[in-house]
Amino acid sequence: MDGMTGMHHHGELGPFSLHAVLTWSPDWPFLLGSLLAFGLYVAGVVRLARRGDRWPIGRMVAFTFGVLTIVAITCSGLNDYGMALFSAHMIQHMVLSMLSPILLLLGAPITLALRALRPAGKGRPRGARELLVALLHSRYVKVISHPAFTIPLFIASLYGLYFTPLFDTLMQSRIGHLAMMVHFLGVGLLFFWPIMGVDPGPHRPGHVMRIIELFMGMPFHAFFGVAVMMATTPLVTTFNAAMAPPGTDLMADQKLAGGITWAFGEIPTAVVLIALVFQWAKSEQRQATRKDRAAERDGDAELVAYNAYLASLEKRGNRPAQAG
Repeated sequence: MDGMTGMHHHGELGPFSLHAVLTWSPDWPFLLGSLLAFGLYVAGVVRLARRGDRWPIGRMVAFTFGVLTIVAITCSGLNDYGMALFSAHMIQHMVLSMLSPILLLLGAPITLALRALRPAGKGRPRGARELLVALLHSRYVKVISHPAFTIPLFIASLYGLYFTPLFDTLMQSRIGHLAMMVHFLGVGLLFFWPIMGVDPGPHRPGHVMRIIELFMGMPFHAFFGVAVMMATTPLVTTFNAAMAPPGTDLMADQKLAGGITWAFGEIPTAVVLIALVFQWAKSEQRQATRKDRAAERDGDAELVAYNAYLASLEKRGNRPAQAG
């Protein structure tokens, strides 16, 4: 156990306290990833500002807090305790899968990217913007962002992880732990993407449907929390007496983990509902601008098709006779 990477602070963990949690203990992949995401976001906002476009300050604030929540739970003492205590791990899981994604999505990063990336000029190969648009319209994204996929995935990553040996297997390696954390964030982003709906995506259900989707996932989440609270035996072997801070009651800690899960479900539900009500109120005025944008987009699509047609003719070598 001692030889394991990432477990070098084994035995040194003191009691689980706020002070211990607030110590700086960077997890480099997460820190660098967060800084990169934030840097790109700011660069996008700056590019829009230079062009004279306004980007809502609220989105910038939401995205910034989203990035901060990720850094706070992966680069602090909480991450060290997350290796040794079920309750600490559960806080990480809940924030990464249910709080960070909502804040990041409220920042509308896809919309920002689509506005900030310059379209490839006439006759040029497809640039980043065109690839992003193509990806958004791809069958792959249609499938992975469909509620029939995201809701079961959201549920399975709770039950499938902790009620099978999978969790213990992943926790044995640094890479496994990292992959699991990235998975939590990814699943959360996918689950809330169709619901939060600031960004364009293949599935844009109406506001009522979004609320239904939100509430479809939550009972399973609450029930999972209750199941963990009521379990009379340890669910996972990773969190054992050897790993835990001295004097830890492992069953009490597991009950606490279940309680955290159960209670945490209420936070995103409240945040999402408030956000949805605001979006709903704004969507009326937005529909008008959307119609204008759709007209522009159709124009773009025709231009792209025409450019492709000209390029294909040039390849064949029989250029069309110049008009005029």
